[in-house]
Amino acid sequence: MAEHKVYFISGMDTDCGKTYITARLAAHLNAIGIKTITQKPVQTGCADVSEDIEEHRKVMGTGWLPEDKEGRTCTYLFRMPASPLLAAKRENRTIDTQKIATDTQYLASRYDRVLVEGAGGLMVPMTEGMMTIDFVESQKLPLILVASSRLGSINHTLLSVEACLQRGISLHTLVYNRMPADNRIMADDTWETIAGYVRAKSPDTQVIDFAECGFGGSSF
Repeated sequence: MAEHKVYFISGMDTDCGKTYITARLAAHLNAIGIKTITQKPVQTGCADVSEDIEEHRKVMGTGWLPEDKEGRTCTYLFRMPASPLLAAKRENRTIDTQKIATDTQYLASRYDRVLVEGAGGLMVPMTEGMMTIDFVESQKLPLILVASSRLGSINHTLLSVEACLQRGISLHTLVYNRMPADNRIMADDTWETIAGYVRAKSPDTQVIDFAECGFGGSSF
């Protein structure tokens, strides 16, 4: 499994545990000596600071970092809890994806790894004519896809996997987040279905049951 400098982290949809998984992976990498920072290029539904970056730093145990204070880890912050495109429109602003890429490059010059957490799922609109998946493809970033165990995740996850395969996007890792954990039978079946499908369709993809093994033994 090849290691990269920058990874993009997306989810099967919103509220699948993407922020927590991003933070836990950053904490894991820092703990094993790989200097890592997270980036949330576009945060919606916040007024003053990126709540996701704040959560990352809490889990990582670092507090706010200099790059956070410089505005490099959250390029765009919008008040409306909506897609980046709609949230930007509501404030009569536009999102410059090259500015996001420049901030990512800046972070990569200071750290061994940069984990870039997207907003929502892969088909969320970022700008006019550009979905998140288009941005990932254009930047040639390896993808870490987060899935949850809730009802509907098999469909949402495998559609996301298919979209990546059709686009030629490098699906580096699929992380299965066993939340909610209220139905073990369904969670086990969802895991087995998703893992089996990904292993058959994309054998080079690293498949992780986070609740069972965390990130121990994985490669990033």
